[in-house]
Amino acid sequence: MSTRDEHELKYQVTLVELVDRVLNKGVVLTGDITLSVANVDLVYVGLRLLLSSVATLEEQRDRELHPVGAQP
Repeated sequence: MSTRDEHELKYQVTLVELVDRVLNKGVVLTGDITLSVANVDLVYVGLRLLLSSVATLEEQRDRELHPVGAQP
């Protein structure tokens, strides 16, 4: 196997691990975009993105609804 093939294989494994971690832990991205012409704001877009697996979101929801040590 050439050095390039080894590097590509390592990159692919790393990318898979990154996606696995993001889906396992979850990530929130926020951003704002403003389109202006001559200092006049024409378009404003607020972006919010939540990326996670369904299982992670369900676990988080259950922890918030039923905290450990809370009275039933």
